[in-house]
Amino acid sequence: LILDDSTSSVDTETEHLIRQALDTVIQGRTTFVIAHRLSSVKNADSLLVMKDGQIAQSGTHDELIGVPGPYQEIYELQLRPQETPGPDNIIGPTRKNEGLAQITDSRTNIRGDS
Repeated sequence: LILDDSTSSVDTETEHLIRQALDTVIQGRTTFVIAHRLSSVKNADSLLVMKDGQIAQSGTHDELIGVPGPYQEIYELQLRPQETPGPDNIIGPTRKNEGLAQITDSRTNIRGDS
């Protein structure tokens, strides 16, 4: 199953509902999720970070936020503000030509977004 920026044009509440529905759909399927929102891919088993058409980084969310690079920069813009209450908790856009890919293999009981 390939999902290409499937939640890019929806609000965060709708994105959450879509991700919940997709949890059922991805059962038993290898799933590739292409997204600019970290919230769509942060629970993936494996992340590939693309920059200028090349793989710039790979690893899990926890691994990548601890390493300086594009993923950490996007994390600082998008998810870190959500961890602390305040009026500026807005999901920001990413730079042109940067994106994230999630690889999930549900056949081995590995789940994607939750």
